[in-house]
Amino acid sequence: MANSRRRRIIGVMGGGKVDKETARMATELGRRVAEAGYVLLTGGRPAGVMDAASQGAHQAQGLVIGILPGPDPDDSSAFVDIVIATNLADGRNLINILSSDVVIACPGGAGTLTEVGMAIKNKKPLVLLNFDPGPTVLDAESQGRVIRASTPTEAMAAVQKFMEKIKS
Repeated sequence: MANSRRRRIIGVMGGGKVDKETARMATELGRRVAEAGYVLLTGGRPAGVMDAASQGAHQAQGLVIGILPGPDPDDSSAFVDIVIATNLADGRNLINILSSDVVIACPGGAGTLTEVGMAIKNKKPLVLLNFDPGPTVLDAESQGRVIRASTPTEAMAAVQKFMEKIKS
């Protein structure tokens, strides 16, 4: 029986080193996730998309979960409310994906690519926000499990579309 009280989790993945525009976009996205009433989940570190999205959600009084790669919970972004220090290094990427109801991938590098691949492999709804991981996603996209977006507004519209499918 499904837990109808469970809060839905939106995982926002992306690079630890990003340009100012990507950071601005991630901050807005985090804010929009929180304003929509979802819990934000990130990689938890005080860097790049993780920190920016966490800051946006925090500023909107949202709940932020950070899944850290290392053992020290004090290595988290100051904007994370619930810190999970895994000591799993990149293995924590699987936790990020499996814990998310919908995954949003922002620009990033190899780590973000692994999360995109894990989302596809585990049939998680995936929104690509200004991020093109290449031909890997074409099959999942053709099956309706991947939606591309170019703005945080479009990304959240895609989340809502996926949530309607999840609820039905």
